[in-house]
Amino acid sequence: MIKAVIFDFDGLIIDTETAWFESFKEALGTYCVDLPLECFVQTVGTGNDALYEFVRQQLGERCNIEEIEEKAARFYEMKMEKPEAREGVKQYLEEAQELGYKIAIASSSKKEWIIHYLKKLDLLSYFEVIVTSEDVDKIKPAPDLYLKALDALGVQPDEAIVFEDSLNGLQAALAAGIKCVVVPNSVTQSLAFEQHALRLSSMAEKRLTDVIKLVMG
Repeated sequence: MIKAVIFDFDGLIIDTETAWFESFKEALGTYCVDLPLECFVQTVGTGNDALYEFVRQQLGERCNIEEIEEKAARFYEMKMEKPEAREGVKQYLEEAQELGYKIAIASSSKKEWIIHYLKKLDLLSYFEVIVTSEDVDKIKPAPDLYLKALDALGVQPDEAIVFEDSLNGLQAALAAGIKCVVVPNSVTQSLAFEQHALRLSSMAEKRLTDVIKLVMG
């Protein structure tokens, strides 16, 4: 019996991932470097190590990660001036609350980042637990974030369902023993998702109740 719903944040609740990809692509374009999607997508749901390694290989001695990050951040701020939740997110949160489910976020991002956006989106009050990179030793694809969320919610893996947009997130949920519904965004839609319980184009595609029925059989 499902007692809790756990959401990833970046790329799922709000599509920061597409904005960051476009921003880093524009920033690197000022150095005449093209950022392939297949490189950037490795960072989704986890850290930026793969991206920075690519940049170092392309720029060599000209590489200044801090400068590139600052340029990308400026582009990102312009793109995210008026943030919006992904389609169907608020409806899922309202439905989960009405059904009496415990609701959590498990994200590789920082807590301050998540709280900032949840306040802007007027969604903060829905979440009983928010577990972030500051709460664990290893971020996704390690299962630590989801295991921590389960513990904080007081539920077992078979009593929860996870919603994710990334391959790293899916692997983390599976490693924690939790069934996972993937809801890819434009950056992650081409990833080779496997062993997920269900795939949706957006949360507006099916009601949460129907999703849980399908996942639980």
